[in-house]
Amino acid sequence: RSSAMRTQLYFFTFVAVLLGLSSAKLAAQEEVTYINPRTVNESGGPFSGAVLAGNTLYISGTLGLDADGEVPAAVDVEARNVLNNIRAQLQAAGMTMDDLVLVQVYCSDVAFYDTFNEVYRTYFSAEFPARAFLGSGTLLREARFEVMGIAVDH
Repeated sequence: RSSAMRTQLYFFTFVAVLLGLSSAKLAAQEEVTYINPRTVNESGGPFSGAVLAGNTLYISGTLGLDADGEVPAAVDVEARNVLNNIRAQLQAAGMTMDDLVLVQVYCSDVAFYDTFNEVYRTYFSAEFPARAFLGSGTLLREARFEVMGIAVDH
């Protein structure tokens, strides 16, 4: 009996060690980093510009304001600004626009759809991510666009 009990004890110890190693590996994969460049959250709002959890980056909604915090007069300039802000979040996490897997665009007037797409196409060298373009009505600061996304480092 004592031999059988020792064997069981060794077995359970072995399993516990394996589970401990697996848990440590999972914990390392789930490391969370908060990314908040000044260009995205100068307002001091209660959110991070992006959160990196493991190899997945969740990018908060961002606007395309100019250097003075105003909405640019030209629609295409605002679209470029908002996408530059998204790109800055990705770069802060060591990623590129091609790492995006999902993009959500909130737009105050869907009449800007074609103009936004003309600019948007120039930001990708590979396939486009999945995307929603949503008519939202009024956005903060009277912006035309607010963009958020999810990227995966692969």
